Amino acid sequence: MFISVLELFKVGIGPSSSHTLGPMLAANNFISQVGEYLQARGQSKDLSLRCTLKGSLAYTGKGHATDRAVTLGLHGYTAKELAGQDIESLLETISQRDNISIGENQLVSFNPQQDIIFDRGAPLPQHPNGMVLELLDASGESLLSETFFSIGGGFISTLADIGQVVAPLKLRSASNCPYPFDSANSMLQMSNDSGITIAEMKQANELQQIGGEALLSGLDSIWEAMQTCIENGLKSEGTLPGGLNLTRRAKALHQKLLKEQQTASVNDWLCAYAMAVNEENAAGHMVVTAPTNGAAGVIPAVLYHLMKHENGNSDQIREFLLTASAIGGIIKHNSSISGAEVGCQGEVGSAAAMAAAGLCAVRGGSAEQVENAAEIALEHHLGMTCDPVQGLVQVPCIERNGFGAIKAHAAASLAMHGSGEHFMPLDNCIAAMKQTGLEMSEKFKETSLGGLAVSVTEC
Repeated sequence: MFISVLELFKVGIGPSSSHTLGPMLAANNFISQVGEYLQARGQSKDLSLRCTLKGSLAYTGKGHATDRAVTLGLHGYTAKELAGQDIESLLETISQRDNISIGENQLVSFNPQQDIIFDRGAPLPQHPNGMVLELLDASGESLLSETFFSIGGGFISTLADIGQVVAPLKLRSASNCPYPFDSANSMLQMSNDSGITIAEMKQANELQQIGGEALLSGLDSIWEAMQTCIENGLKSEGTLPGGLNLTRRAKALHQKLLKEQQTASVNDWLCAYAMAVNEENAAGHMVVTAPTNGAAGVIPAVLYHLMKHENGNSDQIREFLLTASAIGGIIKHNSSISGAEVGCQGEVGSAAAMAAAGLCAVRGGSAEQVENAAEIALEHHLGMTCDPVQGLVQVPCIERNGFGAIKAHAAASLAMHGSGEHFMPLDNCIAAMKQTGLEMSEKFKETSLGGLAVSVTEC
């Protein structure tokens, strides 16, 4: 199994990797298929597009901006190129059209209000985040159809490929990797046998796929985007979109901490940094999937604290990200990072495990201590539900990232005080998360049908 650090961490836009980035990518892919179809068969009149959202995409798609993402994707936009753009103005311009231009002269009818259907019936059996995209003729008959699944972290799969997906990852061969670990146990064994760190093994694997310069510049770009996101959030104020009328808090909190630095704790700083990221995510602005949008604040917060308060350096940033991605890849391979599959334990829990491992590594922890840090952080998120109020990635998501960062920091510290020996292996903890997710009610897996989502008192 191999998944690149540059795939696990991706620059995109909020508010959700599974409900925004994935559907946008799927729509973008489908419009390319439509272009190829029309080029092969010639132009035709009175064609239209339809998108049917299923399962969790239907239940929380409005709050997660899935319809906006589909619209942007069908118009040919990708999340990476939209980062930093004024998306509201772009959508306003797009909304004035009732068709999409494909190729040189072909126009295909598309009205988001009519042609994006939120189907709250039975979800598709293969995955809770399903969507069906169709090209229709004048009579409404389907000329071309593709079923996509948004499988977490901005990754997608088609109906034809979903059988090759393993929770939720389409396997890529690691046969040419010098250290092809697919579990924490094999990772530890290879580290002990080789005498090198987890980050060094991960880097060696990466270098079999891309050049050294591309890897280092990619890692630096990830950190630059994370840092920019935090700093944008720390200087922004106002009310978040969506209808909850939540006021941004990160800027005010940060300014207060700057005035009271002698009494400010590490927990205070971590909350300010993590909340800054997730307020940006809630606003639909640029974030980095780490490993998802809903958990995008945990890793940047811990890293930013390392740089601002612990004299961190660029080499440590790279070591942190490589180590974190090694842990994230194992979790993604053996369980899930999708809230729609396993609840928030798979999002914030995974992010906390990755952050704890990265921090432990840059502090000089052994491979055993790094694995222990990841296990501690993940263990204390087991059973966490994904129950966003009104389907918005705001309550409890924004604060939850702050607490995820705090747990990650504490887990790294606790692991560093130990020898690396511990009772519960990370692999067992990951297995427990998967089983807990399988047994968790669908009400608590990003459908907003239970928990906090239905416990709001109307005033």
